Amino acid sequence: MRLAEKRNLLVPEIREVMDIRQASDYLGISPDTLYKYASEGFIPAFKLGNRWRFKRSRLDEWMDHQSSRNAADAMLAPETDGKKPVKSVH
Repeated sequence: MRLAEKRNLLVPEIREVMDIRQASDYLGISPDTLYKYASEGFIPAFKLGNRWRFKRSRLDEWMDHQSSRNAADAMLAPETDGKKPVKSVH
């Protein structure tokens, strides 16, 4: 067996359209969490028949957007000393 063929056995192919298991592996989250996110419309997905499908390119765009949004939120957040905020008691 050639080296390239051996590598393909070790690294799963990432397709453009993925099922819930492939997409959860790609994102590093559980299939249950991904199913919940897809059902709530939080993450880009579509149904093919009665099964959720995920386009890799749309997931990449979504992750880029989430990353940019989180970075912007961090820049706007007030400076803290690393301690948890304390609820004020009135």
